[in-house]
Amino acid sequence: MKKDYKISEPFFEYGPKCYMYGDTLLAIAKGLDKLSKKYKVDVILDVPDTEIYNIAKNTKRIHVYSQHMDSLPVGKGMGKTLPEAVKAAGAVGVMLNHAERKLTLEEIEQAIKRADELGLATMVCADSVEEVKAIAKLGPNILVAEPTELIGTGKPADKEYVDEVIKVIREINPEIKPFPSAGISKGEDCYNIIKAGASASGCSSAIAKAKEPLKLAEEMIAAVRRAYDERQGK
Repeated sequence: MKKDYKISEPFFEYGPKCYMYGDTLLAIAKGLDKLSKKYKVDVILDVPDTEIYNIAKNTKRIHVYSQHMDSLPVGKGMGKTLPEAVKAAGAVGVMLNHAERKLTLEEIEQAIKRADELGLATMVCADSVEEVKAIAKLGPNILVAEPTELIGTGKPADKEYVDEVIKVIREINPEIKPFPSAGISKGEDCYNIIKAGASASGCSSAIAKAKEPLKLAEEMIAAVRRAYDERQGK
């Protein structure tokens, strides 16, 4: 776990997968940068490696993450994602073990170690409660708990799952920021996740496919802010 990584709660994550790239994704990134300032909500944007440099260079508040990273050292490794290259491009963190890019537990452990060596934050995905427990023991900065079958469905995880994964993560390592996710499609979903005690909420497909992506993103980010403030009694 990168010990000195600073990200304020509550935060919001947008993962465009490969729905967006180039000027389209840059425009979204700049819009999210403004929304981050407006609502005082930190925003993680995990992007394809080809977009890291351009987005990091043209935004001020966004936490730019790579969508994946391998654990190999500098040298051989055609087609792999080199940790040093991710950092040099401007990323401050990396997502690992997404349902569309699954890794073994050993691979996750090695990638977290390499990220820690270089000062990159780690946001690791898990599916079942058992996988959440196993990954929490490896010490990522953020643990995204999302049932694979709900990803992209618009149907969020039930409260029982959300409550359980938050409890499990905090019992194993209270320094890890719990981030239950999957199936998030509207502000209300984000509100409910934060009210339940999560550090963050986020979205991928719903924003990427929306007619007005930034309008939906603002609805979600505003909901995150509102829920957290209510949770804090503000």
